[in-house]
Amino acid sequence: MSQATVAEGRASAEQQAGWRDVAAVLGGRALGHLETAARVVRPLGWMLMALTVLFWIVGAVQGWRELVVAAWVMAFLLVICALFLIGRTQYDVSLDLARTRVVVGERAIGALKLENRGTRAILPSRVVLPVGAGRGEFSIQRLAAGQSAEELFAIPTQRRGVVEVGPVSVVRGDPLGVFERAHRRDDPVDLFVHPRTVRFGGQSLGFLRDLEGLPATDLSRDDVSFHALLEYQPGDDLRHVHWRSTARTGTMMVRQFEETRRSHFVIGLSRSRGDYRDDDEFELGISIAGSIGLRALQDSQRVDVRVQGRELASGTGKQLLDSLSAVEQSKAREGGIAELAGVVSATMPLASVVVLVCGDAVDVEDLRRACARLPFGARALAVVARSGLDRPELRRIGEADVVTVGALDQLPAALQRVLA
Repeated sequence: MSQATVAEGRASAEQQAGWRDVAAVLGGRALGHLETAARVVRPLGWMLMALTVLFWIVGAVQGWRELVVAAWVMAFLLVICALFLIGRTQYDVSLDLARTRVVVGERAIGALKLENRGTRAILPSRVVLPVGAGRGEFSIQRLAAGQSAEELFAIPTQRRGVVEVGPVSVVRGDPLGVFERAHRRDDPVDLFVHPRTVRFGGQSLGFLRDLEGLPATDLSRDDVSFHALLEYQPGDDLRHVHWRSTARTGTMMVRQFEETRRSHFVIGLSRSRGDYRDDDEFELGISIAGSIGLRALQDSQRVDVRVQGRELASGTGKQLLDSLSAVEQSKAREGGIAELAGVVSATMPLASVVVLVCGDAVDVEDLRRACARLPFGARALAVVARSGLDRPELRRIGEADVVTVGALDQLPAALQRVLA
């Protein structure tokens, strides 16, 4: 085979490959335009189109002029409805929530502002504002160039959670709902619906055990709170030798210390479905954890909050309440309060105070096992949420105090009894 033949074959193959690439690009663009056109058709529009084709075919085949006329009427109606899609919807949209954090039961107030910064008027349209699983609709009248419109709205909050507000969609369509064109504007905003909490004063929830705090009764070879002098034993740190006493007695003496701990406040909140009798108990448990955490932060303590599967951000009161807003009850059976206590002990062994929060479905043995798994030397407190309890109850399980409350306002008095 000559070199000229080989070159012609290569040129032909390259040309075919180029045509295939062009066809692929054009096909992709055509498919994209078809998908865009299909998105503007509502279910009623698809039904009218199908009936139009069906009536046209049956009428032509069977010779039924009535069906042909009906097909013409529906086709004319589709054209008229499609004309409503013509027009600009280039609003400048701004979504403003006065408060992005509210307590459950409060109303979140916001404003939606639309402005026409173009040179031509914008015909009337609808604006859709998604709020969680629901949505609100606003009718916007014709806006001339440079005009603006503002709509106020209020979002009721019936339950705790994180609600996504937006994105705002500007909708153009016909009155029958055959076609609808939506353009998204602005970015969604998260609305944090915080749990109810109660503030209480009085004694600190936990005793501080740090450099300025209280020493423990456990003795240690290395700490900051001096306890006594002992004879040197092999392995003792030579940095702790008390040379003055050594010179006076002739025997090497070393310092012994009382062990101290940092002020580390840990809350273990169970979200296991098996630990609560109903949803009200779970919400009460969330509120209890939030109230205790806020008080511990007020006492300038380091606060960590843990649920099954993860640790919650709790560096500030806002972070704590934001995290609790997003906590959901586990759908499947997860480890209960005893397993959670084991995780707390393994991940936070130097905790000075540990508060376990659970529901009334936890039996005494589970509570006893949970309290026994907490870090050694930590002060343990368990708070049980029981819906409908008239007055708080206080009992002792092992080394832990157990408080049972039936309402959030019972918590301050119950904790004062424990700390008394």
